[in-house]
Amino acid sequence: MTLQTPLCDALGIEWPILQAPIGSATNPELAAAVSNAGGLGHLAVTWRDLEETRRVIRHTRERTDNPFAVNLALDDATTILETDDHLEVVLDEGVDAVSFSFGSAREYVDRVHEAGAIVFQTVGSATAAREAVTAGVDIVVTQGIEAGGHVQSEVATTVLVPRVADAVGDKVPIVAAGGIGDGRAIAAVLGLGADGAWLGTRFVATEEAAVHDDYQRLLCESDETDTALTTLFDKGWPGMPHRVLENETTERWKRAGEPPTGERPGESEVVATTDAGEPIERYDEALATPDVDGDVAEMALFAGQSVGLTDDVQPAKAVLEELVVEARGAISQFPKRRE
Repeated sequence: MTLQTPLCDALGIEWPILQAPIGSATNPELAAAVSNAGGLGHLAVTWRDLEETRRVIRHTRERTDNPFAVNLALDDATTILETDDHLEVVLDEGVDAVSFSFGSAREYVDRVHEAGAIVFQTVGSATAAREAVTAGVDIVVTQGIEAGGHVQSEVATTVLVPRVADAVGDKVPIVAAGGIGDGRAIAAVLGLGADGAWLGTRFVATEEAAVHDDYQRLLCESDETDTALTTLFDKGWPGMPHRVLENETTERWKRAGEPPTGERPGESEVVATTDAGEPIERYDEALATPDVDGDVAEMALFAGQSVGLTDDVQPAKAVLEELVVEARGAISQFPKRRE
């Protein structure tokens, strides 16, 4: 089975499998490995300065001739730079696709198209999907509430995908995100009306991902009941819901009666430091990258409900190949439609 969908044609990729823009865990090695294996790799640059943004795009292009995407989060609380400035660098580097999340891409669509790139927008409702298509977005990403990391939806993937499919019809391809951890889930969202799948947690547990070994170990040891959707880790992105692994930080807060920000246990406690010696306080939304030293297990450990399907750390190429085999196998088992 070819597993080909309109998304593959739109992006020039072999398989309808996309690596999510998993924050600081993204790097040229991961994005290029996914793209070289036939999927679509992704760089997240919102938290990078302009020089670093240019560098990671160039280093990714040195590692792959295949398409890859760059993500910009539009929520004001996330930006260290004006989106216009960031986007100028991204487009100047000739990227193939730009994905926008946590806001409307409307004011940026024409600029991206003029540069010859494709526009993605992540949405959390059928209404937002219709608005995105009206704005000229080329591909809509539906993020379900099962997703790891920061979450902009209140709807489950299995409900959101068919709702968006009904809302936009065949006007643009649809990519499903949230709770997708293996090939069976990819087959399922294709059956629901998506044209592709967007996986985050599974690609965090790869050899190329820029995350701490302890973080990956905890992902592999956890199951689908071990995550919480919360706003607890709010130092850095206040008010934005996020899904993380339950840990001692979340448990201490619960035992204290779930007090508000400013009254939480260990509010100013430093749990880890970066290699530059910068402190990471309890309730920081900082990612556990390889250079972090300290109690990684008490940091924000972003993970989706698909974490129960993540049992080992593999090269990204092996993960993608496994997903393709599983998805084909699952699709082959679909009951044939009665004549």
